[in-house]
Amino acid sequence: MKNKMWKAMGLLGILASLSWTPQVEAKAAEIAVETSTTLYAKMDMPVSVREAADKSGTALSQAGEGQTYEVVESPGDGWIKIKTPEGEGYIQSDAATLIEKTQEKVDKSVMQRQKIVDYALQFVGGRYVYGGVNPKTGVDCSGFTSYVLRNAAGVSLSHSSKSQAGEGRSVSYEDARAGDLVFYGKNGSINHVALYMGDGRVVHASTEKTGIIVTNVMYRKPVKFVRVLN
Repeated sequence: MKNKMWKAMGLLGILASLSWTPQVEAKAAEIAVETSTTLYAKMDMPVSVREAADKSGTALSQAGEGQTYEVVESPGDGWIKIKTPEGEGYIQSDAATLIEKTQEKVDKSVMQRQKIVDYALQFVGGRYVYGGVNPKTGVDCSGFTSYVLRNAAGVSLSHSSKSQAGEGRSVSYEDARAGDLVFYGKNGSINHVALYMGDGRVVHASTEKTGIIVTNVMYRKPVKFVRVLN
């Protein structure tokens, strides 16, 4: 009977601890390449570019056969609004062939931040050593973030989580990006720092028992998010 009671209490304890585990939805990953599509009108014949969508409207300029113009407004009622050196104007839609051009823009800051995260992840499984400054031999939390940002991004930080918390600008969790720092604390005092990976995760030198690991950003309640990158 006593064994059954202890088992029941143990099960209740497990359930209670699970019920208090923070449930946080991971944020979407950043996109390094943005794709945009622009519509152009290639003239099939010479035509007047007019101020208004009206055949009797004032002509701004002449569009020659073979010339291409960016479309400002999609075709409607037989007219297309285009952008010309003389200003925006209208041409008849049957005088041109519409062409779509897709362009890709690379966000270099996203790529740099991912590079920092990738650099940090190579040390997962490494030892936690209080006062350590090199993840190859053993490192503590602030030693880890300092080492990673110095070697992956050329950013110099103090070897102290409390000091690092004042070496950038604060951002909200909603605005946090990969490569930002996440600070944790107790009774109003910061005592731990991790590197934010994006997607609601952090990589950090956690404890002597666990070493360098990846966890949910809300494994403890964050005190502050700080951006030290541009």
